[in-house]
Amino acid sequence: MAKQANLYSFSTADTLAPALRDYVITCQEAAIQRHGVFKVAVSGGSLPKVLAQALLPSDRIQWAKWEVFFADERAVPLDDADSNYGLLKTELLDKLTGEHPVVHPIETSLLDDTQELADHYEQQLVTSFASRDSVRLPIFDLLLLGCGPDGHTCSLFPGHELLRETDAWVAPIEDSPKPPPRRITLTLPVVTHAVRVAFVATGAGKKEIMKEIFEAETGLPCALVNAACGDRCSWFVDDAAVEGVSYPRRPFSL
Repeated sequence: MAKQANLYSFSTADTLAPALRDYVITCQEAAIQRHGVFKVAVSGGSLPKVLAQALLPSDRIQWAKWEVFFADERAVPLDDADSNYGLLKTELLDKLTGEHPVVHPIETSLLDDTQELADHYEQQLVTSFASRDSVRLPIFDLLLLGCGPDGHTCSLFPGHELLRETDAWVAPIEDSPKPPPRRITLTLPVVTHAVRVAFVATGAGKKEIMKEIFEAETGLPCALVNAACGDRCSWFVDDAAVEGVSYPRRPFSL
């Protein structure tokens, strides 16, 4: 029987944060031991605020060895309210003292052409991970993702043709059902190729979609990640988000 995703549920966000911190630090230490750097991709939404709560302050975070990419990004200036980079900068990066990670934002001179924007961001991955000639897909040490109320993650939306993309590492999207419509995103094969994937989902507003993700045979993007990654995928949720969900919770331990 295939191994299943780990579902960790906590009474509140305050009790979730320390567990997420321990998980991230464990991933960090394993990555640094493997290859001397911790390559992470993060999404936006409420995630940067949760990450800040989990990771600040912590003397166990080796920020200088982090390399941070964005699992998806909106085709907007970096100081725009919709920018995932801007959100991470405000919630987390600006609050760091001392060491800082290497961060890879999009190239804003290419905002008018999402294909060029995606190609340029993919080239950043090629430069960091290896040439396309030597690796089929980049292998992130950790992806930190959110879950939308429709079951989307990154900018991979239910039923969208991008879910069938198998060649590109980073793809443009011009018709996102959630504004803003113009974005770039890591593709599903890149997401599911990561060493570890962690979702963070909180609040009672998520419980209906969580039932679909964990109890139904659906093609929802989050469910596709669960199926492909098995126990390499972990969910950090509060009790409100999984109220009524029958999928077994696991006690958190490392």
